[in-house]
Amino acid sequence: MRSRVFELAALLLTYPDEELLAAGDELRAAADRIEPEAVREQFIAFLDWLAATPAIEAQRHYVQTFDLRRRSGLYLTYYLHGDTRKRGMALLVLKQRYRAHGLRLVGGELPDLLPVVLEFAATAGPGDGEAPLRQHRQGLELLRAALTEDGTPYRHLLDAVCAVLPGLTDEDRAAIAALASDGPPVETVGLDSIGAGPDVTPYPTCSPAEASR
Repeated sequence: MRSRVFELAALLLTYPDEELLAAGDELRAAADRIEPEAVREQFIAFLDWLAATPAIEAQRHYVQTFDLRRRSGLYLTYYLHGDTRKRGMALLVLKQRYRAHGLRLVGGELPDLLPVVLEFAATAGPGDGEAPLRQHRQGLELLRAALTEDGTPYRHLLDAVCAVLPGLTDEDRAAIAALASDGPPVETVGLDSIGAGPDVTPYPTCSPAEASR
């Protein structure tokens, strides 16, 4: 079931704190129940790396991968909208969708954070639950490409997620290529007004050339 893929990926894409690292046996058991086999192997490859890596190194790797690299951040709306009014509206739409299903964000989390989007897909199910993943498929594919290029084990998790989503069309591929070439739009107004909060822009504004690196 796709929900198992999304649920496990959501968990493994969070910061590898002591609680997560201590749950190695449970995580492996969850991975062993994943179908199909090719997707299961992606999770096992990641978990093998996580189990063999000292905690401090795994934590440092997570920060370097997702927090310090603009092109591999976990905030999906940034890839498509950059720091613009459109991103603010996209965040608002996500918040409203979550609220309609009884999901409340805590701790200042933004609704486009990939683990949050995946958790929503796992709990709300096909249709409305998975709609944000389909709508932000371009961002997913750009993140996946960046992780693959960097050679990080986190690429296995994006491979697993994308493997169970609908296949890309030629139009999708053209749009992804264009976005990868041009980078996200740059504009830094209109975000606070929709109530997304002061931390809506997790990365500094950058030029298209920088964003595509």
